[in-house]
Amino acid sequence: MNASIKVITIGTRGSALARWQTAYVSDLLLNSTPQLQVNVEVITTRGDRILNTPLPSLGGKGAFTAELEAALHQGTIDCAVHSLKDLPTENPAGLTVGAIPPRAIVNDVLICRNHNTLKTLPSGAVIGTSSRRRAAQLLHLRPDLKIIDIRGNIDTRIQKATSPDSPYDGILLAEAGVERLGKTRFVSERLSLFDMLPAPGQGALAVQCRDEVNSLSLLQPINHLQTQVEVAAERAFLAGLGGGCALPIAAYGIVTGGTLHLRGRVTSVDGVQQVDVEDSCSATLQDALQLGRALAAMALSQGVASLLEAIS
Repeated sequence: MNASIKVITIGTRGSALARWQTAYVSDLLLNSTPQLQVNVEVITTRGDRILNTPLPSLGGKGAFTAELEAALHQGTIDCAVHSLKDLPTENPAGLTVGAIPPRAIVNDVLICRNHNTLKTLPSGAVIGTSSRRRAAQLLHLRPDLKIIDIRGNIDTRIQKATSPDSPYDGILLAEAGVERLGKTRFVSERLSLFDMLPAPGQGALAVQCRDEVNSLSLLQPINHLQTQVEVAAERAFLAGLGGGCALPIAAYGIVTGGTLHLRGRVTSVDGVQQVDVEDSCSATLQDALQLGRALAAMALSQGVASLLEAIS
């Protein structure tokens, strides 16, 4: 607890999910520092303003973070709450991730108006997703499906998926967001981690702040070390491949009994080729980073560079 900080302003995007995430972080901070006053500043990002362009064409992860990071640099906010999978693996100068709270479930889910599962979707069914990772893995499992882009917040996407006149037979979303907004009744199927490996950092939140002692000491009590270790390995795998959300890269780390097990996956955009790598190490932050980099090197040795270079 840092007694010198009395008021903190948290920056957030304006969607219902972003506001839920910010309220969750605010509650954690108030529990750890009861005398704190928390203010919230809603900031609209480029990714929120431009909804008719596929996400990779907007510059990937930075589309949802640049304005929040600018506000941190300018001092108009003290920290920003992000979905960790939206945050680039490299910290901008002067900024850092001060805390990663315990993460939610990491699976992806299928939402269909006819409650189909992955196996019962008819041949040629149209599935909406803005994620190349999800699209590529889905085509690996069901090459007969048609994938088209979908943008918008969770409520908008669910409405598009369940409307009788929708062009989509189903959509794919992260279960964490669906659960946080109380929308699990729409879920047709939770996809297994064998079929659909998540994005690095999926289900986790990142509280970004200036790289300053006061901010870091305030956020430290809400950091969850196990989650930090798991996502550090996942993001090291992503960074080792030079990837962002525009590339079909997946990873999942889990700590059990003092051991971190990490799986990584790279899939060609058409789903034809898929490379999986995995290994384990002790559950320390340093070893997690080394394991992520080692698995990236292993994947590169198995030819994934050609899969990634094929993406324009």
